[in-house]
Amino acid sequence: MSEVADNPGRSRYEITVDGRLAGFAQYKLRGDTIVFTHTEIGEEFEGKGLGSALVRTALDGARDAGLTVAPLCPFVSAYIKRHQEYADLVGDDYRSEVTD
Repeated sequence: MSEVADNPGRSRYEITVDGRLAGFAQYKLRGDTIVFTHTEIGEEFEGKGLGSALVRTALDGARDAGLTVAPLCPFVSAYIKRHQEYADLVGDDYRSEVTD
């Protein structure tokens, strides 16, 4: 069973599987913007949809907190392209990257 939680002390969302760290989405807070810089899933956990679950929860967290998203991480950007329901979170400077 997987679980996603924000770890503000490490500036990242983390996903665990049966209590083991499976991956993370690193971010930086810049005022009212959350800048996603890097997403990583451990090799043994790849191909199980964990990256998508991780990013979905992180974006839902950004929405709940009223933050604008800067998807510098290619995985986060690609996820938003595939899931346009999150495109409204993206700041104007990055909107064209997730809507074309």
